[in-house]
Amino acid sequence: MTTLTEAGTAVDEPAGAARPAGTTRDPVVTAVHLRPVRRHGMEERFAPTDPAPGWDVARHPKVARLLRNRRFQFLLILPNQIVFWAVILLGLLGTVVPGLNFGTAITWYLWFCLVFVMMVVVGRAWCAMCPFGGFGEWVQRRALWQRTQKVLGLGRKLPEPVAQYGFLLSVGSFLVLTWIEETFNIAGPGAPHATSWMVVGIVASALVFFLAFERRTFCRYVCPLSALIGTVGAMGSVAGFRTRDRDVCVACETKECMRGSSSGYGCPWYTWPGSADSNLACGLCTECYKSCPSDNIGLFLQKPMTSVVAPTRRRFDVAWAVAVLWGLVIYQQLNATSVYGTVDNWLNTTLHLRYPDPVDYVGIIGLVALVMGGAAWVVQHALARRDVVIPSGGTNYLERTSRFRAFFVPLMYGLIPVVGADYFARQLPKFFQHVPRLVPSVGAWFGAGSTHSTLYRYHLLADPRIVLVQVLVIALGTLGAVSTSWKISGRDLAGISSRPLAVRLVAVGLALACGVSAGVLYVVMHAAP
Repeated sequence: MTTLTEAGTAVDEPAGAARPAGTTRDPVVTAVHLRPVRRHGMEERFAPTDPAPGWDVARHPKVARLLRNRRFQFLLILPNQIVFWAVILLGLLGTVVPGLNFGTAITWYLWFCLVFVMMVVVGRAWCAMCPFGGFGEWVQRRALWQRTQKVLGLGRKLPEPVAQYGFLLSVGSFLVLTWIEETFNIAGPGAPHATSWMVVGIVASALVFFLAFERRTFCRYVCPLSALIGTVGAMGSVAGFRTRDRDVCVACETKECMRGSSSGYGCPWYTWPGSADSNLACGLCTECYKSCPSDNIGLFLQKPMTSVVAPTRRRFDVAWAVAVLWGLVIYQQLNATSVYGTVDNWLNTTLHLRYPDPVDYVGIIGLVALVMGGAAWVVQHALARRDVVIPSGGTNYLERTSRFRAFFVPLMYGLIPVVGADYFARQLPKFFQHVPRLVPSVGAWFGAGSTHSTLYRYHLLADPRIVLVQVLVIALGTLGAVSTSWKISGRDLAGISSRPLAVRLVAVGLALACGVSAGVLYVVMHAAP
């Protein structure tokens, strides 16, 4: 009998992870569980994901000086803070014409596209400049950039029974937010005040969490975009803040990157640099870099897709997040077809419901996610080696192991590029059709904007060309998914499959089927926004 074992060392855990009896409420417990120092297995686990030393941009003196400046992140957040408060005020006080209101124009015609570009290129770049988390953190710390010792709020830890579900909490809030957008036609865009109240709701929710819980609990677990940015951002070329010499990091007795120091706060994202093997939960806030007493943390670049392909410890919540997010974007595509409209109208009449029909919404998303899970179950049932034992391990949702998880998780990781491409392609009609309206929307502040202006009616691309661009984006995402699925299945699935080549071909076939399905839907949609 062959037993699968996983090279282990100290790793980051959910914020609510259980503490050994008698220990204090120390963030280091969250990251390393106060385990004895173990170096065995580190090379096997981290070798595929450790960036080359030459890719550490923090080695450059000017970059290092910038990263150590406490005003740096504040200055990243400030412009977005100004823009989003302008969105709120102009949505409430400005023109009621959506295309002429700067709040709706910048939010729905430009912002989402920019965020998706940042995800694919950088990873969690948006998190480093997010006005929602930034505002909550300023209030919580009672400072804009200074290092203070006293914080405002209760400073609670997210309970372990909740924290153990990881990104699924963020996916849930994203589904709720999307439901609200559909119900009130906010993203249409509809009435400008609806966009304003949506932004107010996000800011208020973030502030409540910042005052109730410690650090960036909201950002890591609850923010509607966290799971999407974390998964799609894995394609990015920024590895995040990582340790330069892992032995130094593991042997460090102070763990100031987690506890904080006079120069910086402990990591707000509960991510210990000594265990990081992807950019999944690095918010690029620079606090660990400022706090490290050994100058042992750098800001590393990496090859694209590294955080998708290379990690040896993949997460079950990330896999289900990919499946559910895929279901959501498929729902949005189906929602834009004429066939769906006919079925939805019939269902609403029959069940005495209104759009968006919760049966359609939850049903389609759940069905797609279950199809993904079902595909993995069929693959493991047909191709798994029976002489391989998957050891049971872990007491919470994320740490448990099973034969199904061993197949499902790698298959879903392989789909990340095509899921990311689909979300980006979905934003393109509004961008190409309406982003020129930003100019007259600014003019409307001064009474100069008009729905009759040339820019208001100008389209960057005609509908057939938009469809072509969407299909090309999906094609690129599909190629990326095919490549990652082939690599991941070769490393993670071939060894536990009775037919290694067959399981790799099945993984590639699943990625290809998803890409083709999305591409066909874009053709059917005819560039519907």
